[in-house]
Amino acid sequence: MKRLGVTGGIGSGKSTICELLARRGVPVYDSDSRAKMLMNSELQQPICALFGEQAYTESGLNRTYIASRVFGNPELLARLNAIVHPAVADDFERWAEGFEGQIPFVALESAILYESGFDSRVDAVLCVDAPLELRIERTIKRDGSSREEVEKRVARQQTDVARQKADFVIVTDGTRVLDDLVDELFENLEKLWN
Repeated sequence: MKRLGVTGGIGSGKSTICELLARRGVPVYDSDSRAKMLMNSELQQPICALFGEQAYTESGLNRTYIASRVFGNPELLARLNAIVHPAVADDFERWAEGFEGQIPFVALESAILYESGFDSRVDAVLCVDAPLELRIERTIKRDGSSREEVEKRVARQQTDVARQKADFVIVTDGTRVLDDLVDELFENLEKLWN
């Protein structure tokens, strides 16, 4: 069974493309939601060891506190990532093994596929992209964030790197029907993997 990495910057449309993959029977591992789940369960002890008891509230991970601590502190962020990324990678492996022999491929959705090293866990990478202004508009509409907040988030992402390294690129700018683009992706994956 093959593994497809799906990446792209905020507002690029990668979740929409992953929904289309899922509708076609491709199981999709959402690394962001799985990371949150792991951080609120098996990773709680090492995260508390790194950040102290303030890292959690009664409702779970104190994301605001963690963000305030790692912002502008690359060393602390690297230490957090050294806890979270390997755990997510191992979780993905266990998850994917559950589909072995049942389907042609699974997908791993991750905005930080290359930065996290998850690209080493997949057989091909799809980068979902869109023009910058469209990505900003989509994110403002979806999250209710200010333009300034979205621009800061966009600036931290390495979308150009992902696009250059990816095996396939889908541009979600409204000029083509997304179902057609996903059909083309399936054809290209079949050529690549057969």
